[in-house]
Parts: sequence; structure tokens; C-alpha cells
Amino acid sequence: MLVLENIGKTYSNGVRALDGVSLTVPIGEIVVVVGGSGCGKSTLLRLVSGLDRPTDGRIVLDGEQITAPHEKIGMVFQEPRLLPWLTVADNVGFGLQARPREERDERVAAQVARVGLADKAGVWPRELSGGQAQRAALARALVTRPEVLLLDEPFSALDAFTRTDLQDHLLDLWHDGEPTLVVVTHDVDEAIVLADRIVVMRPRPGRIAAEIAVALPRPRDRESAAWDAVKRQVLAALHGAREGAREKATEDGGAMWW
Repeated sequence: MLVLENIGKTYSNGVRALDGVSLTVPIGEIVVVVGGSGCGKSTLLRLVSGLDRPTDGRIVLDGEQITAPHEKIGMVFQEPRLLPWLTVADNVGFGLQARPREERDERVAAQVARVGLADKAGVWPRELSGGQAQRAALARALVTRPEVLLLDEPFSALDAFTRTDLQDHLLDLWHDGEPTLVVVTHDVDEAIVLADRIVVMRPRPGRIAAEIAVALPRPRDRESAAWDAVKRQVLAALHGAREGAREKATEDGGAMWW
């Protein structure tokens, strides 16, 4: 289980990015974090990943406090971040350097095939399309078999068709082992496609404004009345967070967030 206990983050320039964020994520749950720019979504993922440390509170996975990058936690960024001097297969296997060669090769081959890139295993990253590169990034994150996978706007740079395809593909991959997923996105439809629970953030500093359970059966029908009902609920929560931020900005004399 992943537990965030009263997390706060203040940067060296004095900016308070997060304050009082508490969240419990059971094994296998898909949590999607949404909110306007500046509400601390990416900061939150960096803290959970161990790439940065909170100023206040603590992050615990299976009873162990996370203070640095951890083998049980994988991360996929908005950009694929593939190493250009390595082939697709070598990029996917980069996190398995300590494993025996035979095991590494078997796991890489299986994961590359699972993301539909078996015919691209030996090519360079520059030869891949944007969608193929992001598939390779997903394979690299999943090949280590993380208990928790963090995804920071993983499909936002892709065209609408490729984005929809990869949303469905991510769910297929998740079904293989059902790791815990924590996804950051600006896209409400993407959140509803993926989430078991949607966490709506508000800024100045970043706090949880609402948590919305998404009990729709998968695969989810984007044209259904139930979909529309969830979307209205999320948009209302975002609107409430926005209005709260506006009121605070007016009080503080600051700029708007949305």
C-alpha cells in the first residue's frame, strides 16, 4: 500500500508547492490526479518517486519510508526520454543490468512484444514515431515489474488517435500484473478512461480539493450517460477548486492559476 501522510513541499525560493496532502492508495488501484497548472501535480509525483524529498510529512510504501528512488517504483514522463545511443531493446532492459543476461534478454523480449514493438527491438529511438517511443518508455518502466508506476502526462504530446490507443493499451498492460498506477493529466476524459479514483487538486499551495470514485465498468463507453455524469462531477470539482484559487489570489493580490 502507498501512503502519503500530510505531505508538504517548500522550494528553496520560498514557494509552497504542496501542503497537507494525505492519500492512501491500495495495491492495484489506478488513481488519476487532475488540476490546473501550478497545483503541484508533477511535484507530487517527484516526491512519490523519491526523486525529491518532502519538506513535511512522509511517503510510505509497504511500511518503508521513501526517501530516494526505489526499485518498487517506476516512472514514465511526458517525453519518452529514451537513450539515443541504445537500441529499443537495450533501452527497455536498461534497468535490468544487475540481472543475469539470459533472464534480462527473456524479460526484455517479452515486454517489447507485449507493447507491440517486437519488430523494432533492434532500431534506434530516432527511428520510432511518437507513439512507438512512448510504448518503449512504458515497456522500460514495466519490465522491472514495479509495484507502483507513476505516469506524468504520458500521452499529452501525442495526437488524439494515438493518445486514445495508448490509453487503452496502458489498461491492457495494467491487467497483466495490476500494479498501482498514479497518473497525472490535464485531460478529464483521459482521467475517466483510466481511473478507479480521480483526485482533484487546487493550488497555492497544492491541496486535494476532491476525490471522486469512478465505478464505471471497463471498457468504458465515452458516449454513455454514466460517463457524462462522472464528467460533470469532475468538472464541478475543478470549477470549485478554480473559484477557491481565484478568491485566494484576490486576497493575496496574486495572479490567477487557470
